[in-house]
Amino acid sequence: MRYWDASALVPLVVAETESGWARDRLAEDERIVTWGWTRTEIVSAIERRTREGALTLLQRRNLLRHFDTFSNNWDEVTDLLAVRVRANLLLARHPLRAADAGQLAAALLVQEQLSSPLTFICLDQRLAVAAELEGLHVMP
Repeated sequence: MRYWDASALVPLVVAETESGWARDRLAEDERIVTWGWTRTEIVSAIERRTREGALTLLQRRNLLRHFDTFSNNWDEVTDLLAVRVRANLLLARHPLRAADAGQLAAALLVQEQLSSPLTFICLDQRLAVAAELEGLHVMP
């Protein structure tokens, strides 16, 4: 099992330069765990691309339909209170945005429950550095 940040999941839904890399990582281990807010982050990415003209309305509709099916197959951390408490502490230690601190907090909760190293898949450099400093194995 690997923890997937939204930055690494978006290329699995929307064609990007990192899409091939993300598909290869998914092929290695198809079990995805992520935070409950990730769905909103990915919908935001799709909607932003539509507003910017990178996606047509038909592409948007198809991507949202595909994403709905895809996201039903992953596991989500839904303990908001535990994530929020840990995220607030992370914000004091690392230069993260709130949603990124939530992602990292959720991953740390998963690692704590597993009692073993957890791989954190992330394409956001600032978040990747914070995750490594917090003891996660970061990919790439």
